[in-house]
Amino acid sequence: MKTLTVRLPEALVAQIEAESRRRKLSKSDVVRERLGGRRRSRRRQPALLDAIADVVGSVDGLPRDLSARTKKYLKSTGYGRKRAR
Repeated sequence: MKTLTVRLPEALVAQIEAESRRRKLSKSDVVRERLGGRRRSRRRQPALLDAIADVVGSVDGLPRDLSARTKKYLKSTGYGRKRAR
């Protein structure tokens, strides 16, 4: 494996060091994962939730238990039925 020296901003170095300690990996392993795009899905989920947090629960008129009874709700609204042309 070749060695490459890179200068990084202090904030990014602090993030890498914190992740390295938390995951008990070397800083080099963390950097290789980030460059390779193989970040853990567990790490990405909070960022995805943050991206849509402002729209979660913003649709009015849906039942409170929709996540538990999705099929029943969709069937009652006619979703998926063939329509006359």
